[in-house]
Amino acid sequence: MAKLVEIRWHGRGGQGAKTASLLLAEVAFKTGMYIQGFPEYGPERMGAPITAYNRISDEPLRVHSNIYEPDYVVVVDETLIKSVPVTAGLKKDGAIIVNTSKTPEEIRKELKYDGRVYTIDARKISEETLGANFPNTPMLAAVVKVSGVISEEVLLNNMEDSFKHKFANKPQVVPKNMEALKRSLQEVK
Repeated sequence: MAKLVEIRWHGRGGQGAKTASLLLAEVAFKTGMYIQGFPEYGPERMGAPITAYNRISDEPLRVHSNIYEPDYVVVVDETLIKSVPVTAGLKKDGAIIVNTSKTPEEIRKELKYDGRVYTIDARKISEETLGANFPNTPMLAAVVKVSGVISEEVLLNNMEDSFKHKFANKPQVVPKNMEALKRSLQEVK
């Protein structure tokens, strides 16, 4: 049977949830996996809730719909916990990863979810490494760490190449983004 991993991202417009889901798809594709990475928008404006998705498999993907029963949920903005049903459909053996300074136990109580809960202070990491609140880079590393969908080494190698291309006119930000990834791999709880 094919290994299929489905991930749902919750964030707000401008936080980079869509970009992170597309970067994860790109890295998985480079390893030879079959991928889907796509957003779903409500009102397209800065700060509005958005949802993005990833399907990653070692066999061709034939389904082209939203993901209703994800293996993993990534919450880029913890304020969404109170307004969006982030655990809806989350598989019992799945996990949720939340950008927060709170502990997994504190978030578990807020979510009323019995499954695996991971937290990472992506805001703190991004502010300390990048100088601004860009939580998508730390959250990308956190989902790789928790899910194991690709190896940490593959993530780091591919993202360095991707950052060099993306920031060709600003090469000084590449080491900062790499530091954010590496710290996130270590600090996810």
